[in-house]
Amino acid sequence: MYEQDVPKSHIAAKLGLQRETVHIWIARITTNRNGLLGFLDEYSRAKRGPRLKRQIDPILKRWVWLIREREMDCCGQKILYFLKKEHNVTISVPKIYEILVEKYVIKSKWKKYHKRGPVPVASKPREVIQMDTVDFGEVFAFTAVDIYSREADVVLRPSLKSRRSSIS
Repeated sequence: MYEQDVPKSHIAAKLGLQRETVHIWIARITTNRNGLLGFLDEYSRAKRGPRLKRQIDPILKRWVWLIREREMDCCGQKILYFLKKEHNVTISVPKIYEILVEKYVIKSKWKKYHKRGPVPVASKPREVIQMDTVDFGEVFAFTAVDIYSREADVVLRPSLKSRRSSIS
């Protein structure tokens, strides 16, 4: 159709394709040294099956696992912090959890009528305090909640060191 001077937009309408697709195909056919047959060979080779997923570097996996063990089962955001600090590597937190799932059981499915472990009970203020950290990029928030009085404290620090989290 192209050799018979049919406009590319008419070819696209006749084939039920986007006009830009026809433009790309014609450009590749005219630049291919084997013409239409060479283009069709390349096209069929390109459509040979699903694309393989990107592979994660085994060294990066090993670093993530080592940090997890060294830092006593820390969370993905802390692992990200240590990867950036020690190896200057930045990956997403969900990707870190994908790596961790390969080796560890991160969390089991919650069962409605399954007995859970013992929950600490406080009888007076400051007897049981739950702590966590939140990564805000260059700033870390150390949070502490007293489970008896529900009093909460938040301390902002520039790094993720335990001595910096002490509340004075």
